[in-house]
Amino acid sequence: MTETPEKRRALITGVTGQDGSYLAELLLEKGYQVWGMVRRASSANTARIDHLAEGGGGNPHFEVVFGDLNDASSLNHILRSVRPHEVYNLGAQSDVKVSFDIPEYTGDITGIGTVRLLEGIRENGLDTSFYQASSSELYGKVVDSPQSETTRFYPRSPYAAAKAYAFHVTRNYREAYAMFAVNGILFNHESPRRGENFVTRKITRGVARILAGELDCLRLGNLNARRDWGFAGDYTVAMWMMLQAEKPDDYVIASGETHPVREFCELAFERAGVPLTWRGEGVDEEGMSADGDVLVRVDPRFFRPAEVDLLLGDASKARRELGWEPRVSFMELVYMMVDADLARVGVAPREREASPTA
Repeated sequence: MTETPEKRRALITGVTGQDGSYLAELLLEKGYQVWGMVRRASSANTARIDHLAEGGGGNPHFEVVFGDLNDASSLNHILRSVRPHEVYNLGAQSDVKVSFDIPEYTGDITGIGTVRLLEGIRENGLDTSFYQASSSELYGKVVDSPQSETTRFYPRSPYAAAKAYAFHVTRNYREAYAMFAVNGILFNHESPRRGENFVTRKITRGVARILAGELDCLRLGNLNARRDWGFAGDYTVAMWMMLQAEKPDDYVIASGETHPVREFCELAFERAGVPLTWRGEGVDEEGMSADGDVLVRVDPRFFRPAEVDLLLGDASKARRELGWEPRVSFMELVYMMVDADLARVGVAPREREASPTA
């Protein structure tokens, strides 16, 4: 009699976030048994994974477990119970601007939380592959462009500094204890599931609210900041690929293109049928519609204490060694996010409203 192969078991911290939800779906499609770690809170924050949970009639191979990256005992209990083949550490205090307001908490969750997980795997003697969600914010005040796995880090926020600790401690456990532990240095990746506090989602949601008459003007910070943006669904595939490689290593995941925040705005309003023109400069800059309405204003309140001006990733190593390629272009990404937010508020782009019905 042939034995049924054991299902691969995966644990995802930060499963309620954008990346966690896409990764959970990917692993379930690949036949994994998936546990998603969620913090207990007075209000639920599980909207992105409700379709997977059993309570919502979801996938029987997905289970929520409660734990916290600042509580080693909860992590150890989960690791002993699940005995995962793979751990994806996506949990963090991930808002860069907020990290300046709560630097100690950010360091504890985003930095020390990583070593709590690694030590839990080691102490429990688990044969577990470990993925650490690193960030392009590590490069901060960039010294070389594009940024690759060998580019020097220059963190410019408490969040980035905590991610730098997590990066180095993951590499340390790989070298000191022969653990299969990898860092994915992911550049900005977005989707319709992106949190509303992130600039891309703030833009696309703002566009939708303006068309719905719920908002007069979108207020943003530095329009000149340039980022390397990709689609989160593509980037979670790279996470999985890293843990299937023959040997553990660190990889940059990026599109290889950089675009300013201003261009993201232009494409978003264009998709909504409201092309922008610009006037002014610096903190006086404004984006206007053809009717003369000011739809975008620069607001100094949204500038960071230490700005990251340019991020551009070189993912040639991931392309060469993992066979990873991004599928969704920058324009497709912006359009995807705008369309989703327009649908959420129940409005159509103005140009489509003017089109005759077929």
